[in-house]
Amino acid sequence: MTESSTPISPELVPEPTGAVNRRGPFRVGERVQLTDERGRMNTITLEAGGAFHTHKGFLNHDVIIGEPDGSVVTNTAGHQYQALRPLLSDFVLSMPRGAAVVYPKDAGQIITMADIFPGARVVEAGVGSGALSISLLRAVGDGGYLHSFERRQEFADIARGNVETIFGGPHPAWRISLGDFQDEVVKAEEPGTVDRVVLDMLAPWECLDAVATVLAPGGVWINYVATATQLSRTAEAIRADGRFTEPDAWESMVRGWHLEGLAVRPEHRMVGHTGFLLVTRRLAGGVAPLVRRKRAKGEFAQEDLNAWTPESVGERPVSDRKLRRAARDARAGRTEES
Repeated sequence: MTESSTPISPELVPEPTGAVNRRGPFRVGERVQLTDERGRMNTITLEAGGAFHTHKGFLNHDVIIGEPDGSVVTNTAGHQYQALRPLLSDFVLSMPRGAAVVYPKDAGQIITMADIFPGARVVEAGVGSGALSISLLRAVGDGGYLHSFERRQEFADIARGNVETIFGGPHPAWRISLGDFQDEVVKAEEPGTVDRVVLDMLAPWECLDAVATVLAPGGVWINYVATATQLSRTAEAIRADGRFTEPDAWESMVRGWHLEGLAVRPEHRMVGHTGFLLVTRRLAGGVAPLVRRKRAKGEFAQEDLNAWTPESVGERPVSDRKLRRAARDARAGRTEES
């Protein structure tokens, strides 16, 4: 029987960046999400001596500071609020932004479908407000590496501020550079050393050579694009290039549900189309991609043809008698109208 390994004492494991901000009592400078009895939410930043004012009284920040996460606090007019630390999804949707953020549903798909693992070397372009950068940094961890490229200084500044807010300071795995991705990444990264490439930009097909240069064999390239025309052009460029696997594309939609007693039904509103995700992988050098065999039009086995009947697809058979009667009714109606 194999002996089990000795567990590592938690005291010997270094605290990951930002973890301390997610535990313990509320502190000065933290963001807190307040939810009232009607479900309305407000996010505040705690200040010593500060106050949250509404038309129904005010809530002193000092009442919250020092309380545990998940407390219920009362304002001067007797109205109660549930106080919680914002989740990442809450923070992303309420943080300062200069560009549209990658929605949490898409960020989660990117992390999983691109297989962003602890310690991975990742490059991204199109930082925007830093929403996706935060998720990528959480995934790669302190021992990983994320190099983000952004063309505009203002967006880079906003992203840096948001990243440092949620992690409580600079993240050791993050590097951000200004400039065009396709020009700068090949200068900054050695060929074949990047595990994952994540692009959120208007024309990812322009980056084919740069991605193929820095991405390691077997590495994943995932693109986030807004329109079907961008999706099509990127996919066709990848196919024509010959250094990547057949691309796969999808979108995800999130629909909430109303839960109140026996009134259980879908919500009337949903988070619908936000963007398409397209993923492919780098082939080894000198290897040609497999050409997928596609069934030619009309090339069906006999069992397929036998199964393709009105009855098999749920249609009710119509008798000849009913057809003759319908024809008489149709002729009679035409005659009467004429």
